[in-house]
Amino acid sequence: MINDIINETKSKMKSTFHVFEEDLHGIRGGRASTALVDKLMVEYYGQDTELRQLASISTPEPMQILIRPFDKGALKSIEKAIRESDLNLNPNTDSDVIRLNMPPLTRERRQELVKFLHKRMEEAKVAIRNIRRSSNDDLKDFEKEKLISEDDQKRGEAEVQKLTDQFIAQIDEAGKTKETDIMSL
Repeated sequence: MINDIINETKSKMKSTFHVFEEDLHGIRGGRASTALVDKLMVEYYGQDTELRQLASISTPEPMQILIRPFDKGALKSIEKAIRESDLNLNPNTDSDVIRLNMPPLTRERRQELVKFLHKRMEEAKVAIRNIRRSSNDDLKDFEKEKLISEDDQKRGEAEVQKLTDQFIAQIDEAGKTKETDIMSL
């Protein structure tokens, strides 16, 4: 029973960390990244579709993203979606490709991105702690129902705390790496 709770807790914490990592990819760093536009929603024949399903996306240069639509008819829709997004990028269209030249980040913009990063880190940590609380509540309920002993409950809580500490350390590490990327020129 305790192992089931521990395994479920670990699984939930892993998925929370994975979501946090996905969020990090969407935050602009010092270099161009395809993750900035990967999940951008484009209206394509009346349907909202992710850009990565409509085009191949690459970074031929450190400060440029190249978008090559699979269907040339999607070019205008992709261009419109980029303009209307909060990316603050101006798409340049060359016949059948779109080039996004990334302007260098200003100091103020870097600081804004770091603040946003810290906010996302704190949200991820809160999610991990909520999972811990839920697991500890389950352990307490099992102990009240006499399904496990008090010693087993304490041992389970210690194991859950160890997992919590491990995932919070991973969030901190990933956040520090991203902060370094944002602040580097």
